[in-house]
Amino acid sequence: MAKILVIDDEANVRTLFDMLLRSQGYDVILAENGWTGLQRYYREHPDAILLDLNMPKLDGIAVLKQIRNVDLTLPVIVVTGDTAPEREREVRALGANEFMVKGSSLHSVGETLKRLLKTSASAVANHPGL
Repeated sequence: MAKILVIDDEANVRTLFDMLLRSQGYDVILAENGWTGLQRYYREHPDAILLDLNMPKLDGIAVLKQIRNVDLTLPVIVVTGDTAPEREREVRALGANEFMVKGSSLHSVGETLKRLLKTSASAVANHPGL
């Protein structure tokens, strides 16, 4: 069972993702801010991350940079309310696999996650040194 780390400062968003992902068979780890998210990332070694950008204590950009310093292949989906095109370009340049706007279909988040996990697993299988 894949472990998904959800890092978002909005309790209702965390709860929604928790219910959605558990119903799809994932093990879900929740974090209410960037600092907690990084701690849980290092401790839990998730298979993918859903990451908000605008959070107190440590924003999603800083979290993404730190994760990419350690792991270039971990699937990271940025799910944010920030719809600015330059923000999307910035997070993609930093290595986010997907950029999704909050309020978009939960179904699409689940499908995107499934696709990224499949791609990530086949990349590791084809390159055992990763």
